[in-house]
Amino acid sequence: MKNIPAEIQKYFKNALNRKNIPANQHGLYFKWLKYYLDYCEKYNYDPYNLNSIPDFLKKLQEKRQSDSQQKQAKDAIHIFLDLYTSKEQNANKGNYSGQQKVAEKKLTYQENLQSKSKSPQNKHSEPNNKADWQSAMQSLNNEIQVRHYSNRTLQSYSTWVYKFRDYTGKKSPLDLETSDVKSYLSHLAVNKNMAASSQNQAFNALLFFFRHVLGKEFGNVEGVVRAKRNNYIPVVLTREEIDRIITHLQYPHDLVIQLLYGCGLRLFECLNLRINNFNFDFEILTVHDGKGKKDRSVPLPKKLIPKLLEHMERVKKLHDKDLEAEYDGVFMFDNIESKYKNSAKELTWQWFFPGTYLTHVPETGERKRYHLHESHVQKALKQAVQKAKIIKRVTCHTFRHSFASHLLQANYDIRTIQELLGHSNIQTTMIYTHTIQSRTKKKARSPLDFDN
Repeated sequence: MKNIPAEIQKYFKNALNRKNIPANQHGLYFKWLKYYLDYCEKYNYDPYNLNSIPDFLKKLQEKRQSDSQQKQAKDAIHIFLDLYTSKEQNANKGNYSGQQKVAEKKLTYQENLQSKSKSPQNKHSEPNNKADWQSAMQSLNNEIQVRHYSNRTLQSYSTWVYKFRDYTGKKSPLDLETSDVKSYLSHLAVNKNMAASSQNQAFNALLFFFRHVLGKEFGNVEGVVRAKRNNYIPVVLTREEIDRIITHLQYPHDLVIQLLYGCGLRLFECLNLRINNFNFDFEILTVHDGKGKKDRSVPLPKKLIPKLLEHMERVKKLHDKDLEAEYDGVFMFDNIESKYKNSAKELTWQWFFPGTYLTHVPETGERKRYHLHESHVQKALKQAVQKAKIIKRVTCHTFRHSFASHLLQANYDIRTIQELLGHSNIQTTMIYTHTIQSRTKKKARSPLDFDN
């Protein structure tokens, strides 16, 4: 790996200081910058082009770098690109930002396809293919963000499109056909032995890519070998097992798990809760923008309300400290901050499960607070399950399964459970009928237990 030129090191270090990056982290930022420059040189990327970043981050994912490491690497690259933009602006005596400059040059991917199809240049050349894919992936990112899809959807769709690109030998997006998709989906089922859910996810990702990025109709995909779908029965814990696990959890992870079970929440729904989601007067919790951007209300467990109120007082004290430290608020959704200027600092919009540290935003230099990271809850739960000596396969979603199964076991109506879970289709809720013994049928017994 080549060393960073001394001039760039000097300017980069000054930029880190201006962004208030702690001195003990400078070495890590320099390390990520070295990795990035080395990657761009090895794979013939332009290090000063924003489109080079997604492929680099994908490489970090393949190397199993953690989310925090990937974020730090992304921050380092953006600081470097901001530095380059500033130097270029000084040279040109311009008065506009780097983001505006990029926006002025940006075309939709369909416009790029039209201009390239009319060009006499060889569109199948390797450099052009690389540029085509970079532009396509940037367009995919834009299309997903315009529709306000989650970051998980963006990550999932991008991963499948990258795998599809590699399968086709990095063929130019201009040359992709429905037959390529058929071949790839069959390859997943036959050669990769992929689960049906994964194959369907790949199908949805490529359908979105063809329709909204390439501007092509997907066409008929009959004849694809489909992975066999298993009749999955969720793992359900007993109430005694749940209590044993919770006793081995520390605050605030124990409170998170209790909400997952007590309200039937998904993990991301729980961690995205804000102060204004709770109505203690009516003992109701409102979940906004759940899966599928749906809202729903669920009853708060009465036994949990004292703990929730105590926890809220801690959140208020943390909020007061943040205001004294002149932080820049919490991360908000959509573009609500432009409509309500001070909303990010208002108590009602604070995370109910705030993160431990403030997050530095390199693009703006702001210090904002994010919610508790999901990996922290998952690791704490794994350790608690081991200490409780539970031999079942337990994840955070297991508590949502247990919520539904225990309600069904208590003779709650299946439609009521459907509403509490936020399912669009009753068939999704019906799976929980397989997790309990029916009260209307004779309980099945093993013949080994029959009397002689």
